Amino acid sequence: MATANSTVGLRGPGTIIKKASGWLIGMAVVFILLGMLAIIEPGVAGLAVTILVGWLLIFGGVAHLVAAFGGGGAGRVIWQVLIGILYVLGGIYFLTHPLLALGTLTLLLAVIILMEAAFEVIAYFRTRREGGSGWLLVNALITLLLGGLIWFHWPSSSVWAIGTLVGVNLLMTGISRLMVGLAARKLMSHVAA
Repeated sequence: MATANSTVGLRGPGTIIKKASGWLIGMAVVFILLGMLAIIEPGVAGLAVTILVGWLLIFGGVAHLVAAFGGGGAGRVIWQVLIGILYVLGGIYFLTHPLLALGTLTLLLAVIILMEAAFEVIAYFRTRREGGSGWLLVNALITLLLGGLIWFHWPSSSVWAIGTLVGVNLLMTGISRLMVGLAARKLMSHVAA
């Protein structure tokens, strides 16, 4: 009877980390490129987000309609069907009128950002005696400025707001993944040496 070596077929941790860091760096490059494209063409990126939201609403609506008939009484079924229909109709609206839907999303984004600024101001006043609380106020003022900029320039801000913010998010995600991948490679080269 032969005994199996527990390490046969397993790769060393260095190989696994090198492969994982390669994937991280590859994904980082894709995120950075997509982020740059979204910043360069924010209107196209905004429309892409709108179409994505439309499809997500339709899939969510279908899921509600399917879940409606999973039991739970007539009241639950009625509410699930109504919510499912509302989601599907919203998704169809987003897909058939993407420019209007982009305007709607942009206005909703402005409201959310302005509400975030208000909460940041409240958080500042509740913690103003703590160290570093001034950064909450700085964040609140910048957030208020951004939300106000989107709100007061609406509907023309629909062309740039969502696409630019998505682009910045993709760019920052790519940069952070790149730094993690490079740090992993650097760590492995130090360990191997």
